[in-house]
Amino acid sequence: MNAHTPPSPAPDHDVLIVGAGISGIAMAAHLQRMSPQTRFAIVERRANLGGTWDLFRYPGVRSDSDMHSLGFSFEPWTDDKSIADGSAILAYLNRIVDERRIREHISFSTKVIAADWHSDEALWHVIIEDADEEWHTVTTRILYLASGYYDYDAPFDPEFAGRRDFAGQIVHPQFWPKVLDYTGKRVAVIGSGATAVTIVPAMAEKAAHVTMVQRTPTWMGARPSKDAIANILRKLLPEKLAYKLIRAKNVGLHSFIYKRMRARPEKASAYLARKTREALGPTWSEKDFTPPYNPWEQRLCLVPDGDLFEAVREGHASVVTGTIERFEKDGIRMTSGELVPADIIVTATGLALTMGGKIKITLDGVSVPWNRRYFYRSCMFSNVPNLFVVFGYLNASWTLRAENTARYACNVINLMGKKAAEIVTPVLPRDHNLVDDDVYAAFSSGYLMRASKLMPKNADRLPWRLNMDYFEDRRDFRTRPVDDGILSFEKIPVKVGEPA
Repeated sequence: MNAHTPPSPAPDHDVLIVGAGISGIAMAAHLQRMSPQTRFAIVERRANLGGTWDLFRYPGVRSDSDMHSLGFSFEPWTDDKSIADGSAILAYLNRIVDERRIREHISFSTKVIAADWHSDEALWHVIIEDADEEWHTVTTRILYLASGYYDYDAPFDPEFAGRRDFAGQIVHPQFWPKVLDYTGKRVAVIGSGATAVTIVPAMAEKAAHVTMVQRTPTWMGARPSKDAIANILRKLLPEKLAYKLIRAKNVGLHSFIYKRMRARPEKASAYLARKTREALGPTWSEKDFTPPYNPWEQRLCLVPDGDLFEAVREGHASVVTGTIERFEKDGIRMTSGELVPADIIVTATGLALTMGGKIKITLDGVSVPWNRRYFYRSCMFSNVPNLFVVFGYLNASWTLRAENTARYACNVINLMGKKAAEIVTPVLPRDHNLVDDDVYAAFSSGYLMRASKLMPKNADRLPWRLNMDYFEDRRDFRTRPVDDGILSFEKIPVKVGEPA
């Protein structure tokens, strides 16, 4: 990690990155550029890289934000479509990993079970399970959790009454089967979030009919899958310059729209309702397409090229709003008495939130209760040494936070080298005067509400919070020094009887 001779015992790695998705790849690439002397490794529980984009294989899987902001700042997105499908995103990630020789640092089919911080060594002892289901322990100076924020093993999947009575097949998008022939079948998709909005028009191309069954509607916005301005700039300007301008334009525009919608919800509601009504024509209904909450209290669903609206307008898909009473042999019975006929039911009911990939984190054998720790600079935790986590924005592209965190972590690591420090900790005294703030309160999404009591704490001001304003974060990272008087840089304490 630094030019100084490391204390004994030497760690297996300077930085261990958990996860080879967007967050892990971002950190690896930044380490190569900003801290090339740092020895790093990546462990990935799946057999392939890509994280979310390797996991989800349901029909139509695509980005829910444009690839000029979901893509990395250091690697231009060159495809004509800015709203990309899963396979194109995977190809982009694989190209980056191969061109930068990051793949040789990745151990696939390797799961992290637990990590214990040993204060006397200033090392994380990490228990990993390899492809043969054998456990090993590796040591690392820095533990970097890039494993996302949802449970890969157990999504939110309510136990609907009568599941065993249904004669057809029940599928959850997180566990999509390799082969599912829905040609000419009646499909019911339970849910109204981004996954359902994606699956319904995709399956409607082959299915006899697809019905989206929702408890409440979701605010939706249509936009072209191709960014006309971006494609023009790419023709006129050098690739990197064009990408930089497009990225800045899109990130700025998204931030502006979000803040305007939150500041003037009545106008935003009226606008979105009007555009949806225009897109659906006579198939529009207030019950099915007007949510009971303001725009961006839950994530706004993107409808590329208006494909969902087109499927409903042309009669290939429909929407039923209400509560489910039970599953029956031939479909879903609503509490209204209506039967939604189905041969296949897709339970697009949402994610289950988790912290740090469900890894058991301990400090000298003592468990860390996350809900008693404060976020620090959106990526570290109060009084937890040498640990970083990537937790994306709820109102912007995940990659924006992933890169913010990676740059900051590299700066911290480099400063550790200059100070010949082995330990870095955001120190929060017991008698602090922080005022708590629920940063999740502005968002009513079910997965956040279900997990809110498990999440780390937030103060009402920086740096002790998981901030949700990218531009404020960017200013803060530029102006607040790494050595801000809160971060403590230490060497390993010398034990009594040992030479200094």
